[in-house]
Amino acid sequence: MRRDVFQAIADPIRRDIIELVSNEPLSVNEVAEKFKISRPAISKHLKILNECGIIEINKKGRERFCIIQPKTLLPAFLWIEQYQKLWEDKLDSFENYLMVLKTKNKDNG
Repeated sequence: MRRDVFQAIADPIRRDIIELVSNEPLSVNEVAEKFKISRPAISKHLKILNECGIIEINKKGRERFCIIQPKTLLPAFLWIEQYQKLWEDKLDSFENYLMVLKTKNKDNG
């Protein structure tokens, strides 16, 4: 099965794993300790992230370390960024609407 970055970030646990290993490389055990799900479930998430190229798993002695590969997140970032202006405009419009309502309530009260 071919996986892509969007499949990887679709799951909240995988997003949490990405955030964890973006700060520093962590061993598989260190990643697993941060979650209240089974070790096999974490291994499955790590496998998907690895298949998508978001993390690389390197062996050092008996430990396996998860290392972020941030360039692979670029397609998702670019896709999201194109909608940023739209979201900002919608939020600004909503904020203006709320201010109008607030002003009307003050005038009527």
